[in-house]
Amino acid sequence: MRNDTATLPPGPRMPSALQTALWFRRAQWLLGACQARFGAMFTLTIANEHTWVVTSDPDVIKQVFTGDPRLLHAGEANRVLLPILGPNSVLLLDEAAHMGQRKLMLPAFHGERMQRYGQLMAQVAGEEIERWPLGRPYPLRPRMQAVTLEIILRAVFGVSEEPGVERLRSELRRLLDITTSPRHTAVLAVLGPERLPRVPAFRRDLERLDRAVYEQISERRRAGDLAERDDIMSLLLQATHEDGSPMSDRELRDELLTLLIAGHETTANALSWAVERLCRHPEKLERLTEEARGGASSSGESAYMQAVIQETLRLRPVISIVARRLVEPMELGGHLLPAGAAIVPSIYLVHHRGDVYPQPFQFRPERFLEDEGGRPPGTYTWIPFGGGVRRCLGAAFAQFEMEVVLRELVLRRTLAPGRPRSERVYRRAITETPRHDAEVVLGPHVGAGPEPERAQVAVPAAQPVAAAAAAGRGPSAEAAAA
Repeated sequence: MRNDTATLPPGPRMPSALQTALWFRRAQWLLGACQARFGAMFTLTIANEHTWVVTSDPDVIKQVFTGDPRLLHAGEANRVLLPILGPNSVLLLDEAAHMGQRKLMLPAFHGERMQRYGQLMAQVAGEEIERWPLGRPYPLRPRMQAVTLEIILRAVFGVSEEPGVERLRSELRRLLDITTSPRHTAVLAVLGPERLPRVPAFRRDLERLDRAVYEQISERRRAGDLAERDDIMSLLLQATHEDGSPMSDRELRDELLTLLIAGHETTANALSWAVERLCRHPEKLERLTEEARGGASSSGESAYMQAVIQETLRLRPVISIVARRLVEPMELGGHLLPAGAAIVPSIYLVHHRGDVYPQPFQFRPERFLEDEGGRPPGTYTWIPFGGGVRRCLGAAFAQFEMEVVLRELVLRRTLAPGRPRSERVYRRAITETPRHDAEVVLGPHVGAGPEPERAQVAVPAAQPVAAAAAAGRGPSAEAAAA
């Protein structure tokens, strides 16, 4: 096949610069407007990204997630993350290199091992929640960031009070403040991943963070009790490649930063959206609180809690797209797409398809409860963590963490909205956050003690992946009322 026979789907005629500006300020609006005009597949041209073919067609998404990973490169499509995460990050590798690195990291996310993190998660969340002020509007997103950062730091490094870890915490926050600040987003978009490292301020902050990470790696290499430790860094230090060689310091640095950055920012935003939505639907918050008070079901699962998390991630996905760069021309959705273009399944758009999710802009956790006429999330229609062999390694960890933190919150505090109207989606770098940081008014539960009884929390099962993959309308008045 030849690229000159390519038949890209239609898309907006506005200049690439304007498309890029809209993308970095109002991505979900742009996606919805384009779908309303052009249908389930359309083309965007974003600066430093070249051609994107966006799709919300579940059949095309299935083709992408089960397609040959040698021809569909997710690592290339994620190159915007290269300056921070580094070339060895599992998010930036493709083909054999990706699968090799993924196999090294999988044991750290085994269900039984994650279950042991439950007590840690509850302790961190409980201590943080007890410090939050009562009786006045209070933005939760920054505090959820503090919770999830502390959890991932302790899970990754196994310690929290050492001076080296405090330096790491401080440097990580400094870098994230720059890279996720809306003031810097446009500049970062224009510079692109090739020129960003030339910016002196960015380079200095990254070098300070790197020194703190390498210090932790060096110190842990000298430890004599790696086999007795449960933290992820100790596990990775014992992992070996197929040829028996251990991971290099640079590999460890890249993967540890991937876990630290990807493992806390997105989860914090998802938790913030969950609270924002629950505050606007007091009957659903009450049902969730009652379930938490009653403990888990006999099977160890908290059905309504899991449905709330699934619905939050459907309605308010914190990442709007995933992408695959085409190595060769490929026919998808009736179009022959050229090599070098990216096929971009839109998480946001497929999550808001009315034919899949009736009343798609409504917050309805019950849609995922089978005994109430709902159905489980679909492999190609519920994709907050992507899919196929590139599905997020930390998906189960993130959902488990959300469940533990939300349980601690509803058992310890009452929640009311801090503003009269629902918070709009606000784009912060590549994530979608509540416009006013999920502002709530907290109150004490009458008669509730500081240490509520906990139920066993079940780690969510991994979403099934097709065997083939293992081998190789915008918001309307309905949305405003949600």
